[in-house]
Amino acid sequence: MEFREIEERGTVRRRWEDMDIDILVKIFHSLTVFELTSGIAHVCSTWRMAACDPFLWKTLDLSMLKSNYIKIPLEPYVYVHGHSDKTLTRFLKISLSLSRGNITSLFFHCNLYVSEYQLTYTAQRCPRLKRLVLPAWNRVETVIIKAIDLWKDLESLTMPSIVNPPHLVQAIATNCRNFSELKIMGPFDIYFASSLVNYLPTLKVLSLRCSMLYKDTLIFILDNLCGLEVLNISHCLLIEVPPPPAPGRIVRQLDKTILEKASHLLYFITCMSDACIMCQRTRNDEGLMRWYKYNEGLWKEDEVSSLAL
Repeated sequence: MEFREIEERGTVRRRWEDMDIDILVKIFHSLTVFELTSGIAHVCSTWRMAACDPFLWKTLDLSMLKSNYIKIPLEPYVYVHGHSDKTLTRFLKISLSLSRGNITSLFFHCNLYVSEYQLTYTAQRCPRLKRLVLPAWNRVETVIIKAIDLWKDLESLTMPSIVNPPHLVQAIATNCRNFSELKIMGPFDIYFASSLVNYLPTLKVLSLRCSMLYKDTLIFILDNLCGLEVLNISHCLLIEVPPPPAPGRIVRQLDKTILEKASHLLYFITCMSDACIMCQRTRNDEGLMRWYKYNEGLWKEDEVSSLAL
């Protein structure tokens, strides 16, 4: 198609490649990542130049892209439908090619399965990453530890609860000098809390919303995570474990001791109301939220604005 101004028999024709790049960038900024990767970079060299503009690639938001998969008991512990896997690989390859290493925020859907290859491929092409939202898939720790070595600028991480947190937390402490925000989607125990205290004592923001949390672990965090400024335990299933043989019980109101220990925080965000729908959901799911049952996008919410999507 022609779009360049050419006078021929009284008509004016123009070529697409002569459009102003700044105007193209503004137009492309209104597109979703799915539209941006649909082929517009192949129209002409000018359109490709505009499609690679850093302004368009500060954030790669794949939070609308879900996998069709089922969990299985043996390795690799999940079976992903081939179409889902190919779709994600395609989006990653095109997006990361166009972004040219300029992505600083990367968001995955909580129910998206990302393979080790896909995550490694992404890490190698996002060296400037500052914020990462991982899927709620708890078998990513090995490849994430390797990726952390490449993400020196990482400041904020949303991640699932994992089996062996010390190695990952230590990798963050070693490589990410400006790391300050952490959100855990899943049960948070004393093992994870101890890892934070040992390796990330200067952590400023911690969100544990909609998770299972033991009272002793909460007290441990308040006593020992000295740099903490913001703690969000909204809608948590807070469990108190008395001496045996007494069974554990759900704590429905914070006592004076916890409130006093939390008084040094700038913000201590809580919600434990029986009338709260999210609190009810966390209790019904026994502290391990099954986000797929609820409204799409509910998992993106957080009372800490810098951690919401």
